[in-house]
Amino acid sequence: MQKKKKKKSKNTISNKPKKFTGKMQASLLLVFCVIVIVLIGLVVRLFIIKEKTDYAQKALAQQTYISSDIPYKRGSILDRNGTVLARSEKVYNLILDPRVLLSKETNVDPTIRALTELYGLNEGDLRRILQEKPDSAYVVLLKQLSYEQKTAFYTYCEKPTKEEDKGKIKGVWFEEEYLRTYPFGTLASHVIGFTVAGNEGNYGIEQRYNEELNGTNGRIYGYYDAELNIQQTEKPAVDGNTIISTIDANLQRIVQEKVEAFLDEIGAKNVGVLMMDVNTGGVLAMQSNYSYDLNNPQSLTNWYTEEEIKAMSNDERLTNLYSVWRNFCLSDTYEPGSTFKPFTVAAALEEQFISMDDDFYCDGVEMVGGWPIRCNNRSGHGHINLAQSIMFSCNDALMEMARRMDRSYFYAYQKHFLFGEKSGIDLPGEAVGLLIPESNLNASELATSSFGQSFTTTMIQLGSAFCSLVNGGYYYEPHVVKEIQNAEGATIQKIEPKVIVQSVSAETSELLKDALYLTVSDGTAKAAQVAGYLVGGKTGTAQKYPRSEGKYLVSFIGCVPADDPQVMIYVAIDEAADPTLQDKASISSALASSVLAEALPYLKIYPDGEIDYTLFAVKEEDIPMQEGTGADGEVQYDPSRNEESAEALPGEM
Repeated sequence: MQKKKKKKSKNTISNKPKKFTGKMQASLLLVFCVIVIVLIGLVVRLFIIKEKTDYAQKALAQQTYISSDIPYKRGSILDRNGTVLARSEKVYNLILDPRVLLSKETNVDPTIRALTELYGLNEGDLRRILQEKPDSAYVVLLKQLSYEQKTAFYTYCEKPTKEEDKGKIKGVWFEEEYLRTYPFGTLASHVIGFTVAGNEGNYGIEQRYNEELNGTNGRIYGYYDAELNIQQTEKPAVDGNTIISTIDANLQRIVQEKVEAFLDEIGAKNVGVLMMDVNTGGVLAMQSNYSYDLNNPQSLTNWYTEEEIKAMSNDERLTNLYSVWRNFCLSDTYEPGSTFKPFTVAAALEEQFISMDDDFYCDGVEMVGGWPIRCNNRSGHGHINLAQSIMFSCNDALMEMARRMDRSYFYAYQKHFLFGEKSGIDLPGEAVGLLIPESNLNASELATSSFGQSFTTTMIQLGSAFCSLVNGGYYYEPHVVKEIQNAEGATIQKIEPKVIVQSVSAETSELLKDALYLTVSDGTAKAAQVAGYLVGGKTGTAQKYPRSEGKYLVSFIGCVPADDPQVMIYVAIDEAADPTLQDKASISSALASSVLAEALPYLKIYPDGEIDYTLFAVKEEDIPMQEGTGADGEVQYDPSRNEESAEALPGEM
């Protein structure tokens, strides 16, 4: 049987090898090249990423100083007319970054060359810094450079002395800060105050309005790019507010010059002068002794020699500085003397214990509580009316008024006029003063208190209360700031005059204005007269404790024009250096006159007709002659006697 042949399947694949053609070789080579190129690209990319990571790490390492505060600008302090009394000026600190500078050795010499040529820095010192602080990121080379000194650096970088240095000055930058400056130096130093490190106000407006003057710091966020240049973004700072004060720079200058001239000529332990707007309570000028330089408040060279300063201990130096910075008008208390008499008269009138028709008899001494209390005129003033009790500063008449009121009414009115408590002025350091408690106001204490002894006050307390006596009876809270503006100049707070109390009636105020005018025109305050002006006021001579030492504080308080007061002036002289003048109230009146003579024309206050003083008409023959009265009618004080002091009494404060 024959075998059948198998038929070959048409789908059978031949085992015969195929040839690797050139076309196939080319394709494979192309794929290989692409893969190689991609791999090379990846390697390059990884290298670039690594380099960027290195720079990023370097930038992060520097973040402690390139992410830093932008200082705010502390607000300015202006006078009431817009004159700048205090301001902050931008300055620049020169900063060296050794870590960045040393990252490229080729940058060191060009950078050092720039710093030595521009700012006169010592090359050896700079290289020592790089050697000793190679890892530091913040070294202050110079402080408080001007804008011109800062821009000079960038100009130099664009065109250095050596062309090859261009682009190689690295690791140097400028830190901004503000320097507090006072354009007028000593002007109103006790009112303005000054700042210390950290924009912290000390004394005056700088301290009281510290929060309003300060702003909020901004922030710089930055990094170093591949060329070691700082790339940064900023969150801006919020600047502080501007304070507009009630102080008048020109009036303050007049007062300051007059006070310092008095101190140079006569001298005193303390001198204070206060001027206020009678109808608002705003302080126009406030001077305490010699002023200190606000731009250098730590200096004692105006008061002590270099040898004396060197010999001081730290505690002694601080004590002396505190004395220089102390504001006598606010912080010192004293017995006011006869400047208080108008308040006793006002209280007695208000409660109708006396009237304008009353008269009083003065024989020179009163026996009170078993003790003799004398008048300034030992022979007595005789019969005098109400106006004359103030004109001649009669202690006998004032003691009689207090006796009629008794201690309850007298003490109530002391409190009513805000004696014995702070006035509320917007300045730090205000003292209070001490009153004899009502329960201790026995006959002798009541008598001496009636003419301003046995209790203490401050200039700002008495001055503010006096304004209310002559402005119709409105006690305005004293203040030194009238407006607060933001950094853009928009008003955010207006400080309106604030009436604290209706101190007296309009009728009582009118009577007192008349009496105060007569006191200057014909009474004990003639030295306060200013030619062509109607001045009203009252003198005071207070014998200090211990009475046996014979030391005095003399004063004058007054207003102009007397018929329509606009300005109050108060002068206090504590222990005049010339012992023959210590108890002469006329020196305080004369100082007030000297200030007013120059100040009133500036304020555009001029005489405005005659005053009709029919209520208290005084004829020449009705004026009782006083012991020691000179040819001009002004009292010539005997140093052994005091205008309104009593004989020393046991138990007095």
